[in-house]
Amino acid sequence: MKRLLIFTLTCCMLLGCKSPEARRPVSVKTGSFIDASVERNKKLNKAERNKILELIKKDSSSEYIASENGFWYRYDTKIEEESITPEFGDIVSFNYEVSDLNGNTIYSEEELKTKNYAMDKEELFSGLREGLKLMKAGETVTFLFPSQKAFGYYGDSNKIGTNIPLICNVTINTITQKETN
Repeated sequence: MKRLLIFTLTCCMLLGCKSPEARRPVSVKTGSFIDASVERNKKLNKAERNKILELIKKDSSSEYIASENGFWYRYDTKIEEESITPEFGDIVSFNYEVSDLNGNTIYSEEELKTKNYAMDKEELFSGLREGLKLMKAGETVTFLFPSQKAFGYYGDSNKIGTNIPLICNVTINTITQKETN
């Protein structure tokens, strides 16, 4: 009798203890929103690229270089002799101004003042951060950044709005190499 009672209790415990079953979602969402967003971004990128390429074509006196990072640039002042380019941790002193693709100044050099930037250790929009790595002290470069390399969808919460491609004229004053121990 005692065995029967123990057997019955054991069976009840084993059969009664199920692992919790996952709840099913109330509604199933498809990837349609994401798909639409991807298509919208592809169209935006293509339109910005075409505007930039048109601008480059109009400026036939300059030689623009397409960077591996998705922007274009030209040297206004190029240093030919061997010199360093900034690396991680180096302090770069530079001046720059920002315009839209129509040449309207958004931020003047006077407004932005001289910047001292610790390479890859501080916040700076991705296009400018990558562009500085291409430059030497004393060089002036004009960069053409599509919006995704500038301030993208969010803008800068001040003068640069949503999805605005930019022209940046940048001059590096000095590069101070980080001290290696």
